Amino acid sequence: MSECDVCGKQENMPYQCGHCGGTYCAEHRLPEAHDCPGLDNWNDPKGVFDSGFDDSVEGGGSSQSSRFSVDTGPGGVMGYFRGNMTYVFLAIMAVTFVAEQLVDAFLGRAAFQAIFVLHPDNVLFVWTWVTSIFSHGGLFHLLGNAIVIYFFGQLAERQMGSKTYTIFFIGSGMLAGLGQIALQVVQGGPAYGVLGASGAALAILGFVTVINPDLTVYLYFLIPVPIWAITGFYAIISIAGTLSPQGAGLLGGNIAHTAHLIGLVIGLWYGRRVKDRARIPGQIQFGGRRGGPGGPGGPGGRGPF
Repeated sequence: MSECDVCGKQENMPYQCGHCGGTYCAEHRLPEAHDCPGLDNWNDPKGVFDSGFDDSVEGGGSSQSSRFSVDTGPGGVMGYFRGNMTYVFLAIMAVTFVAEQLVDAFLGRAAFQAIFVLHPDNVLFVWTWVTSIFSHGGLFHLLGNAIVIYFFGQLAERQMGSKTYTIFFIGSGMLAGLGQIALQVVQGGPAYGVLGASGAALAILGFVTVINPDLTVYLYFLIPVPIWAITGFYAIISIAGTLSPQGAGLLGGNIAHTAHLIGLVIGLWYGRRVKDRARIPGQIQFGGRRGGPGGPGGPGGRGPF
């Protein structure tokens, strides 16, 4: 049995909205019946929802993409990215991880640092502002972030639309890394590089927490925990780490706590901004089965190098 997000009616065969991810009874299954956030993007006179990846639905003639002959419609090349940016980011992370190993093995550590690591000594290497987001210091670091992004990124992308979600992901990752570097400069002491998608992952976690703080997450695939408890745990750890003398190094070291905290704050802020027009179901649901398939053990550290 599942509960309608609008009226609370128990349904054996509920409807799940493909635009907002909510669960509804037959009476409230239509977008207009549950005030779906996707209605804000109903700009096509033919009655087609816009996912939010481009500025307007294809055919309107006013989007930036149409001016440059980039087809983002359902039949266009860019149309494949609509609603799938979470998977795109995960794929980029995997490819980047392989590239890291090759560069380190064949070109050396100096080349690795210059290409993949955001470092106080090379902060003007602006490409590292982005490449450092998708780079990771080890397989477990990569997997930890990938778990969070996979399970919660899809929920966030449905609420924001793919275009906004893309900006949110990359923007929060960049600001998290730059913030960690800035703290090191202010504090002085040893300079460490920063890499990893933990800032973006925690931004996603913060966003989803605000939209539905009672969302049930199955920690380690077994233990049901409300998402607010997981987010609160990481908030406490990140604040404590940021206030430590080094700003990174508390509870085992090699964790950029300030980057985590900045990402989390960005997610909480943006979640508050759009909360009134966004909905997330009461449990994580994938593959048509009700219930949470498993929460993360943690987003992993944004390890200094």
